[in-house]
Amino acid sequence: MKWSYFPRNQRITDDLLKVIDVFNRNNNHINSSEHKLKSDEVLHSIANGLEEIGYSVEKSKRDEDKIKMPVLYGECGKPSLNFEADAFNPSNNIVIEVEAGRAVTNYQFLKDFFESCCMDDADYLCIAVRLLYRKNDDYKKVCEFFDAMYASNKFSIPLKGILIIGY
Repeated sequence: MKWSYFPRNQRITDDLLKVIDVFNRNNNHINSSEHKLKSDEVLHSIANGLEEIGYSVEKSKRDEDKIKMPVLYGECGKPSLNFEADAFNPSNNIVIEVEAGRAVTNYQFLKDFFESCCMDDADYLCIAVRLLYRKNDDYKKVCEFFDAMYASNKFSIPLKGILIIGY
């Protein structure tokens, strides 16, 4: 397992280190060099560990089991648009997204980034991607993207930090 934190000139938070620990404790079950798990299977493997540290975790694809994050509010202050997260901790405002095969191939990590930037309560984003997918290093490609984005200094990023985990 590998991880990188952005922006590179800031120290990672203790709360995000706890998320890394959950992935480390489950590495034997989710390691992409040994297992070809779908993202939901990886999320299921780490769910108990995340819940132990205060996260709500998506239980299934049924509407009532999803983690809905408000983006826009309508009449009477009711959310009129929500995006979904795989896991969220309301005490530290960390959103977690777990990806598998389509993280880079379909640029799912960019959708995760965009959506978390729009979420009302999101301060930090953690995106977990495979280290190895079809002989490609998805983790490296995602990190290179965020390196370029932060180095270019052309974006105003509303998140305090982004953690990329390669499993």
